[in-house]
Parts: sequence; structure tokens; C-alpha cells
Amino acid sequence: MLKLENLTKRYNTGDLALQGIDLSIPNGQVLALIGPSGAGKSTLIRCINRLVEPTNGSAILNEVNLTKLSSRALRKSRRKMGMIFQEYALVERLTVMENVLSGRLGYVGFWKSFLRRFPKKDVNEAFRLLDRVGLLEMADKRADELSGGQRQRVGICRALIQDPDLLLVDEPTASLDPKTSRQIMRLINELCQERGLTAIIN
Repeated sequence: MLKLENLTKRYNTGDLALQGIDLSIPNGQVLALIGPSGAGKSTLIRCINRLVEPTNGSAILNEVNLTKLSSRALRKSRRKMGMIFQEYALVERLTVMENVLSGRLGYVGFWKSFLRRFPKKDVNEAFRLLDRVGLLEMADKRADELSGGQRQRVGICRALIQDPDLLLVDEPTASLDPKTSRQIMRLINELCQERGLTAIIN
């Protein structure tokens, strides 16, 4: 379960992005955040995994208070929080497969990842995920050769290969055309249902 208690974010400028957010999301539930631009939806998502540091309050995932963790403990906890970004956050010069496997970095360590020494089970899972999202034939293509929709599918695979307890999805269709946007949102919802994932989608 994810619990937010009095989560607040005030920037150094004095602007208040979040104020006293209380929220409980049971395991396996998908929650959509709806609101106008600038309402703090992205800030809320990023406060949970502390890409943005909250000013006050707590974010508790499966009884672990994420807001109280040391940097080292936070890195370990982030392994169980997959994130799908608006701008994909892929390494353009790497292949699709390499980008997907980068989601295992927290498990195999930097050097094994750098040297592409991933366990066979991770490689097999990457192939399985790429097949599920319709990109198996693109595995050896560079990320910069892909369309926006294809890049977002790679980002989805990278998040899922982490085997997350929580999936954080920040404006996954903002850079996509309407048809591709619908396809991506349908895919994310299907994958969450298949895996019983807890997810917050902005």
C-alpha cells in the first residue's frame, strides 16, 4: 500500500505546489491524477520517489517511509518504483534492448550494467516485455531511430523490468499524437492489470 500523509512541497521561490496531501492507494489499484496544468500532479509523483524533495509530510510504501530514507536506502527502495517519463528519458545512442535492461541497474550494479553483463533471466524478461509491447523486432535498433510512441513503449519496458511494487507514470502521452496516446494509455492500463501493479498516472 502507498500512503501519503500531509505531503507538502513549497519551492524556494515561496510557491506552494502541494499542501497537506493525504492519500491511501491499496495494492493493485491504478489511480489517475486529473487537473489543470500547474496543479502539482507531476510534483506529487516526483515527491513520492524523491526526485523532488517534499517540504513536509510522508510517503510510505509498504510500511517504508520513503521520506526518511538515507540516500543509500532510497536508491535501494527506488528499485521497486518504476517510472515512466513524459520525455522518455532513454539513452539515444544505446539500443532498445540496452535501454530496457538499464532498468536492472539497481540490481546488477553499475559495472555489470556498463559492461552489458546482465543475467540471462533479465535478458529473457527484456525480450518477453518487448514482445508484449510489439517491439521485439526493434531490440537491436538505437533509441534515436524510434518514433515517439515506440520510445515510450521502451520506457514502459524499462520500468516494468524493475519488477516494481509501484509504477509512477508522469504525463506519458504529452509528446504523442492522439491515436498513439490512446494506444499507450491502453497498454499501460493492460499491463498494470496483468501484473496487479499499484500505479499513479498523471
